[in-house]
Amino acid sequence: MADLSQFNPNAVGNPNNNIFGLPFTEDDARLVILPVPWEVTVSYGAGTSRAAEHVLKASIQVDLFDADVPNGWREGFYLRETNKKVLLKSDYLRKEAELYIDYISKGDEVEKNKFMCKSLKEINEGGLFLNQWVYDETKALLDKGKIVGLLGGDHSTPLGFMKALAEKHGDFGVLQIDAHCDLRKCYENFVYSHASVMYNALTEIPQIQKLVQVGIRDLCEEEWEYICNSQFRIITYFDKNIKERQFEGETWKHITEEIINHLPQKVYLSFDIDGLDRKYCPNTGTPVQGGFETEEVLYLFRKIKESGREIIGFDLVEIGVGQTDWDSNVGARLLWRICNLMVKK
Repeated sequence: MADLSQFNPNAVGNPNNNIFGLPFTEDDARLVILPVPWEVTVSYGAGTSRAAEHVLKASIQVDLFDADVPNGWREGFYLRETNKKVLLKSDYLRKEAELYIDYISKGDEVEKNKFMCKSLKEINEGGLFLNQWVYDETKALLDKGKIVGLLGGDHSTPLGFMKALAEKHGDFGVLQIDAHCDLRKCYENFVYSHASVMYNALTEIPQIQKLVQVGIRDLCEEEWEYICNSQFRIITYFDKNIKERQFEGETWKHITEEIINHLPQKVYLSFDIDGLDRKYCPNTGTPVQGGFETEEVLYLFRKIKESGREIIGFDLVEIGVGQTDWDSNVGARLLWRICNLMVKK
């Protein structure tokens, strides 16, 4: 156990300690955060592969009092070091993907270019590697009895984690906060694209009973048809419809209760930060106007916990990296609140 007798939670954060300036080791911590530095298939803005190091730096400025969970930090939170080999692999394959995306965007045929065929093969093999690495890392932590959170990286990163959770917990549901459905099959011919993570999760993880998507405001016809043909395995709350209901007098409390009623007993939280209004995440990879206030999302998460459901894990992904580090500050504070919620009795 960590010795907290000399630790002052009211003092300035110590950068020599771990996330939020907390003096825990991985063994001491009840909750361990795995950074996944991966952004190979992002199709617009890049930078999120390095989000974890920026969030760590910003987290030192977060005050440790949370009125909802006043002593949550005493349970111990720990952020692992970024795996440099995974980051270097992401950087290499990202360059390959940029050339490939530029090539196909002009209508050129991949089959006629041996270099592009080789790149596509390497990128898809990279996705398999990443999924296995995340599975292995998170499974080992779950086997030790840790609560686990994942810090992206792009939204393709949590698939292996969800597979590890399925093995441990059996059936569960996914609550996805996002501007996008992420239900495309092999987007841009990338099997494990960030735009395909929920399609892949539903296809490869039969234990996912229900996917409830909230805040969606950008989708294609293929995704719409997939939702409509899902036999209610997917329930999608579009940002436009949520706001129209509120304009006409419904409260967020009422809508939140309806959302939660769709969820089974065990719930995984998948939080793409672009589900928020862009003022909170100006450098996220694929921004879309509209979206939530931070407290609306945190209210929903809190009400899930208060409903008696078990939150079995979470990811926080697509945090951008900008010159002012505003994205990282928002990400660090969201991570803080979610961590506290995860350890709340």
